[in-house]
Amino acid sequence: MDIKFSSRLKKIKTIIFDVDGVFTDATLVVSDTDVTRVFNVRDGYAVQMAAKAGYNIAAITGGKQDSIKTRLTSLGVKDVYHKVGTAQKLETFDGYVAKYKLKVEEIIYVGDDIPDYLLMSQRSVLSICPADAVDEVKAVCDYISGKKGGKGVVREVIEMVMKSQNTWLTQF
Repeated sequence: MDIKFSSRLKKIKTIIFDVDGVFTDATLVVSDTDVTRVFNVRDGYAVQMAAKAGYNIAAITGGKQDSIKTRLTSLGVKDVYHKVGTAQKLETFDGYVAKYKLKVEEIIYVGDDIPDYLLMSQRSVLSICPADAVDEVKAVCDYISGKKGGKGVVREVIEMVMKSQNTWLTQF
């Protein structure tokens, strides 16, 4: 990790995640009545720690199921924007930033696929993607995790931020 990246981590106050391919491994189990996702429990615990420590945690996803919002809000994520189409991700992000008067340089965005590309390439956020993100996203990211989506990338990002700010393991 280079010095410039490390210094940017120290300024982070907000982490925004995509869901499918970040919180999950991008696999959907589809039945006649529902769509099911598998979330990593360690990622969830890190989200709880970050929320308790006062970080702004949000999700912007195209996923349509209310179970996404249920899972994330149960972890302490206050702002879950689901059912957001690819063309609306940038607008949703800008609305969130304006709503809370956030500074873009204090935000990390974690995404993995084409719906995230526009936001990651057009906003000055610190952009991170999982190891198995699509090539277009990897090309515009500031950091490519060694972890795959659904396999610890969420926790890795939160740990990096909290450890750089000496807030990791302070909230129980």
